[in-house]
Amino acid sequence: MHDSADAHWMRLAIAQAHAAAQAGEVPVGAVVVRHGEVIATGRNAPVQGHDPTAHAEILALRAAAQQLGNYRLQDCTLYVTLEPCAMCSGAMLHARVARVVFGAPDLKTGVAGSVLNLFAQPQLNHHTQVQGGVLAEECAALLADFFRARRRQQRAQALAQHPLRDDALRTPDARFAALPAGAYPWTAHYVSDLPALAGLRLHYLDEGPRQPTPPALTWLCLHGSSAWSYVYRHWLPLLIAAGHRVVVPDLIGFGKSDKPKKERFHTLAWHQQLLGDLVERLDLQQVVLALHGNAALVAAQLPIALPGRFVAACDAQGLLAALPPLSGLQEAAGNAPYPDKGSRAALRAFAQL
Repeated sequence: MHDSADAHWMRLAIAQAHAAAQAGEVPVGAVVVRHGEVIATGRNAPVQGHDPTAHAEILALRAAAQQLGNYRLQDCTLYVTLEPCAMCSGAMLHARVARVVFGAPDLKTGVAGSVLNLFAQPQLNHHTQVQGGVLAEECAALLADFFRARRRQQRAQALAQHPLRDDALRTPDARFAALPAGAYPWTAHYVSDLPALAGLRLHYLDEGPRQPTPPALTWLCLHGSSAWSYVYRHWLPLLIAAGHRVVVPDLIGFGKSDKPKKERFHTLAWHQQLLGDLVERLDLQQVVLALHGNAALVAAQLPIALPGRFVAACDAQGLLAALPPLSGLQEAAGNAPYPDKGSRAALRAFAQL
């Protein structure tokens, strides 16, 4: 059970967090209380102010110091809806804040006990009292609601940028949410305006330097019809660490790319044209083709159609087969792009090529 006064002041900080959310900022709010009165407030504003230091706590500390005419806030309590980060905690210690009360824990950047406890360091010359968990559920819900709404907005924007054709399917993002933790951390890239795509959305990974320094190369890693870009998850870290650029597309009908409903879409000539368009769009040079499964069917004409761009090819099938066998969870990840029969048209078509 929390002190009723702490809950009262935290609700004022929550009001500041709501104001931050309305301004498009991550909803974190803070108030500084002295002798039973609020002397300063703050809400997150790094985006609006183009200021990486404009966290709610920092702005509240600045306002409090101006109000008192002294940067030392020795008889003040700061209330904040989210566990403070290292920057804000350092400022609180420097200001000699007497007490800090926070709402929700921050398991990624919180330094009042979650990641570490900066306030408990015995070497420091000031020790601020810390209490966490005041109205934690309400504070956490505010953050969760904000990020849920932002994800919906991002999905809507992505759909507006790459509208789904009536004759195609698009695997919901939720199907990929169960991928093994850390197994596929790379940024998704999409393109829908290549000539051969005709509005379909193609997904690809593009990691490493855009212009690799020799002897580093560009690796174009192509999956076969039994896989998608996920099959190269063990290769990417090794190639990136060696200084190479690594491009891994999902062929149309596979992975995170759009999936035409009819098998007739999937001709070798069409897929070859798509890959050629992508190579030219990304201006890939000094390219090594890594070929998994029957990817050679699609890639065979690329060096001929685009002379001067390719330097070598390798059979990725044997090297990938030498990796540890798939667990049940990883097998499920391999099937993630295909929630129903309709999304498997490419798999059926490639089996007949």
